[in-house]
Amino acid sequence: MGGGRRATTNGSGAAPWRWPMGVGGGAVGRLDMAAARSGGEEAAAGGDGGDGGSPVSAAPGRAQVFDTVVDTFLEKLVAAGSYQRFANCYRCFYKLQPEVTRSIYDQFISQLQTSIKEEIQEVKDEGNLEMLFNSLDKIVEEAKNQEEPAWRPSGIPEEDVRSAMVPYLLKHRSHLRKVLKEKEEENGKVAESVLAGRDRIAELQRLIQARKHAWQAISKEQRELVMMFQETQ
Repeated sequence: MGGGRRATTNGSGAAPWRWPMGVGGGAVGRLDMAAARSGGEEAAAGGDGGDGGSPVSAAPGRAQVFDTVVDTFLEKLVAAGSYQRFANCYRCFYKLQPEVTRSIYDQFISQLQTSIKEEIQEVKDEGNLEMLFNSLDKIVEEAKNQEEPAWRPSGIPEEDVRSAMVPYLLKHRSHLRKVLKEKEEENGKVAESVLAGRDRIAELQRLIQARKHAWQAISKEQRELVMMFQETQ
């Protein structure tokens, strides 16, 4: 919706019609005026609030200002393409059929406005402008109560990047240290479990060896008894 010459068509697929020069600029100017008026109303609301007077209506949001700009643009568009200019362009036909000329003009303007509104609504839907406008309004409203000044770039990229990255890196380092400490504690518990398992294995090996030696001793005694029995016979 800038001051360029964007072509559009009416609903019946007629030849492209170009927006008149200066209409987009007027709409942008209306946006600035609406924003300034919004700021003035906010200041008036702040000044009257302390006197206990009647409440002042809230300033319009950016979505409402955007809709106002679109409506203003359409008004200026219709004014730029007035019926008199349309009739002058088709003077011969106007002289022959003035009523038909008026009907064609009304239909053309109606279809043109509908086409523009549909296109703008499609842009709003695709860009999710309604949510973005509301989010921007919320950010601006929250910034009013912020005492410390907002961050501004210093003009030195290294310092700007450092100021933005250092807090993130420090936070990330703290997170990594926490994760490392948890892993070290977990590894310590696993190591204790492994050592306890090794001690248990060593104890079982000693028990096996002891039983082996006891079995060997019993076997030796049995063999000696068998040999003594055989000798007595």
